[in-house]
Amino acid sequence: MLVERKVLSQFLRFGTVGVLGLFWDTATVYLLRPIVGLATAIFCAYFLAASINWALNRLWTFQGAGSHKHIMLQWLHFLAANSLGFVLNRGTVYTLCFTIPLCARYPVLALMAGSVAGMLANFSLSRRLVFREKSPETPAELIHMTIEPLDAFLQRGKPSSPEKH
Repeated sequence: MLVERKVLSQFLRFGTVGVLGLFWDTATVYLLRPIVGLATAIFCAYFLAASINWALNRLWTFQGAGSHKHIMLQWLHFLAANSLGFVLNRGTVYTLCFTIPLCARYPVLALMAGSVAGMLANFSLSRRLVFREKSPETPAELIHMTIEPLDAFLQRGKPSSPEKH
């Protein structure tokens, strides 16, 4: 029960940071768009927002978890671990902006949808891979930590095997 409360608290904080990230993301897109165009602005904005979100998650959401890592390595690890979220997020944003004229006119609509698309993947991967109390000691342990959440997710949909009597 205590673990579930901790995870829920982290998820709510992660979501709050994500809303702030949406603000940084949107502001950057709107500032850069006239200079570099919409596609480049969307790409650049992600990395600025992700970097600010990493710092806030490090200081507030996960409060010291994973602090045994060098700060630059943790930032790079955060960006790498959230690459699935990046694909979901920016895939959604680009698809909406370049297929729906309203989203091209008002990119904030696509940015909101992209944030939602990537949030669950980013939370799970950040919590399990970046902001951990203990670092994996071997490559095999890292692979196991990476695959374990996916396996658990896939197992939820399968019916349980009948018990033998």
